[in-house]
Amino acid sequence: MRRFLLYFSQPYSIPICRPLQEEIEARGFEVRWFCDEPLTQKALHKSDRLLKNIDEVKAYNPEIVLVATNVVPDFFPGIKVQIFHGFSVGKRSEAKGHFNIRGFFDLYCTQGPNTTQPFKKLEQKHKYFKVVETGWPKMDTLFPLEIKKSDMPTVMISSTFTTKLSLAKNKEVIKEIKRLSKLGKWHFIAVLHPKMEQEIKKMFEQMQHKHFIFYDTSDLIPLFKQADVMLSDTTSAITEFALQKKPVVTINNNQPAPYMINITQASQIEKALEEAFLRPTHIMEALETFIAQTHPYNDGKSSARVIEACLDLVQNATIKRKPLNLIRRYKIRKKLGYMRIF
Repeated sequence: MRRFLLYFSQPYSIPICRPLQEEIEARGFEVRWFCDEPLTQKALHKSDRLLKNIDEVKAYNPEIVLVATNVVPDFFPGIKVQIFHGFSVGKRSEAKGHFNIRGFFDLYCTQGPNTTQPFKKLEQKHKYFKVVETGWPKMDTLFPLEIKKSDMPTVMISSTFTTKLSLAKNKEVIKEIKRLSKLGKWHFIAVLHPKMEQEIKKMFEQMQHKHFIFYDTSDLIPLFKQADVMLSDTTSAITEFALQKKPVVTINNNQPAPYMINITQASQIEKALEEAFLRPTHIMEALETFIAQTHPYNDGKSSARVIEACLDLVQNATIKRKPLNLIRRYKIRKKLGYMRIF
């Protein structure tokens, strides 16, 4: 009997782990959850089997730990597998962001060629982990793509919590969104980053009316399916949405890509959305190119590929011992209140 542990920190990681849980259970294996943030634990279902402390993890003795955050306790049993908590969108430097090797993982399950290629180079350099391109489990429920049934064109608004990048914290942008939503020609649905300040969430709640609905959720895929176009800033939700081959309008994106319609002023929003609804040829072609490099898998089976990669590593792979990594090991022990060596 294979024993898996799903390790996460924030509520937005639960939709990443859920397809993995279903795949593991479908194969007849055991699976448990562990969360290193006590407040986040409440976001799980009552039926989810949550291990509440380190002693319970050690007693469970997982063979494989699937990690939807940046670090994982080295003293947990089993191989450690990085499945990522988002796409790389350039909000952080290379030293701190997606390609930062923190010395905790035995396997990286990458999302597509533009993450696989850099990690393969790092694999050759460090030699103490393997890299396998699997696609991202969170996207399994996005596929197969569905035809939207609503008659009214729908705009999904998504915003990061990073102040200098966030459209939700731009007064002129919010003013324009309010105006456009009251025209009645488009329906707006909005979601904010789970870490967004409560006063911003409250403001969005107060903006609601017939054609503007705010969703306080981290389960974004059902919202992606409702929308025709996204209006956003700099967030990994853009990448997730774009995998549907739907246009995205961005406001002051940190690294605007050819598939985006990027603008810099609130006064440009209406015209940009009108362009997006027309699905311009150059935008749609750029979307196809972007998807091929970022996440070319549209079969909904990325979780299955992750599990296969894990089993292959357990059964066949030989890798070097990981570095001592003393500072990070100390930090994770301090966070979890576990100061024993093993």
